[in-house]
Amino acid sequence: MNSFTLTAVGNLARDPELAAKNDTSYTRFCLVGNDYAGKGEEGAAREIVTTLWFVAFGPLGEAIARNARKGDQLIVEARVRANNWTDKQGEKQYDHSFIVDGFRFGAPGPAKREEFEARRGETAPRVAAGARGVSEP
Repeated sequence: MNSFTLTAVGNLARDPELAAKNDTSYTRFCLVGNDYAGKGEEGAAREIVTTLWFVAFGPLGEAIARNARKGDQLIVEARVRANNWTDKQGEKQYDHSFIVDGFRFGAPGPAKREEFEARRGETAPRVAAGARGVSEP
């Protein structure tokens, strides 16, 4: 079976949302990326913001929900699924979903860096000024 796949690199727009339906857990999250959009009138580079929504099922989604925070970078491998349906007015509707097949954590975002710093400050032993294991004369 052939399918469309993609690799996306972006930062989480907000904390991932873990949910469950029947016996299946899933996590929805949105990645944000900036793309070059040419030069503006003053000659400065312009960027446009692109957002994509993803869904990850089972343990994969649970790992994302448990460990990722707003602003964190994720590298996601996903497949594209086409969604076609008929609405209440009888008109055909077309949409797509990005289903996560794998991911890697990238750079931590500001919230995660603050968590690391707070934890490091709590557990790191305090060293007295001048104490470096060398006696001073």
